[in-house]
Amino acid sequence: MYEKILVCLDNSEDACAGVDVALAIAEKTAARVTGCHVYAARLHDERFRQMESGLPEKYQNEEELKRQRETHDTLIDKGLRIISDSYMSVLASRAQGRGVEVSEVSREGKNYAEIVREAAEGRYDLVVLGALGLGKVERSRIGTVCERVVRRLSTDVLVARARGGGRRAKIAVAVDGSPRSFGALAAALELAPRLGASVEAVSAFDPDFHYTAFNSIATVLSDEAGKVFKFKEQEKLHEEIIDKGLAKIYRDHLDTAERMASRAGTEISTVLLSGKAFDELVSYAERERPLMMVMGKTGFHADGGLDIGGNTENCLRELPCHLLITSREVTAGDGGEKEVEQLLWTDDAIDMLGRVPPFVRGVVKNLVEETARKEGLRKVTAPFMERVRKRMKM
Repeated sequence: MYEKILVCLDNSEDACAGVDVALAIAEKTAARVTGCHVYAARLHDERFRQMESGLPEKYQNEEELKRQRETHDTLIDKGLRIISDSYMSVLASRAQGRGVEVSEVSREGKNYAEIVREAAEGRYDLVVLGALGLGKVERSRIGTVCERVVRRLSTDVLVARARGGGRRAKIAVAVDGSPRSFGALAAALELAPRLGASVEAVSAFDPDFHYTAFNSIATVLSDEAGKVFKFKEQEKLHEEIIDKGLAKIYRDHLDTAERMASRAGTEISTVLLSGKAFDELVSYAERERPLMMVMGKTGFHADGGLDIGGNTENCLRELPCHLLITSREVTAGDGGEKEVEQLLWTDDAIDMLGRVPPFVRGVVKNLVEETARKEGLRKVTAPFMERVRKRMKM
């Protein structure tokens, strides 16, 4: 599991909640915890120089300004170091008697950048920080430091909230069939027994968006364009896929999660939700109040240039509980968790897939390939796709 945990300190409510959850994990995993506080002495120096023109006249001669700068720099540097030490002492006192090895590091500079550098240089496998810092206001959803750190790290990041912690000792995992969602499940299966928690896999699919997209297309297509686009045929195929296919696909993802957990010797529960994915996940968390939710940093539709997936980003802002974001990847199958070889698609199968509406094409391709692998096939053909369609009664 985790061996080195970096916990970010600023004495905010969420940061203190992060200290508690970091120590709870470290206590059960024998991980070492390093507290980190970043202070910006140079920033204060720049601000002081910008304000010099507004000082009283008696301070405006160069000799006096130099003396004031030196006094200010000394006080700021010493004061900020004292503040850092005070934050560290809170971590040390909370760790006392828990058998957790604690160390400390202070860094000077831009807060998010120094946290990212420390995480890389220290080779930590988990970074814990509060969702909101001392500058939060009523409308704040996520702190800028937290968001910038999450976007830039590939290390597991646990975003803590003081209102988190949950009423139930349960870890929820968002599963969408992507390797990173199964990586999130693997992380939850490792973490749950150490925290005395159960695991629940949650999948959410959104049938409404596709209907909205089709209705939007219908308003702009001329009769002639509709014939070229074969709109009526596309609409019928689309409705069959949405009505009968999406629920089956996501139910299969949950079945895969159950089998993966069973191979790890753990029994999990599952929940299938229908609606806008992030909204359903947030509503679920508000209703169930899990200890934390675990999500892959990106999901099924991610490309190589994406730093965070849309559902994970929205949950980062809105979830009422702790959120563990992971970039680990696991390809789950009946033969165990492993890398799966690419399947060969015949020309007629590619042509058949090309007739599926673009915004559900990826979902259909995933379903076909998943079924082929279950049957031990290495090639996807048009007759096989037709068999899958009939089996699903699409």
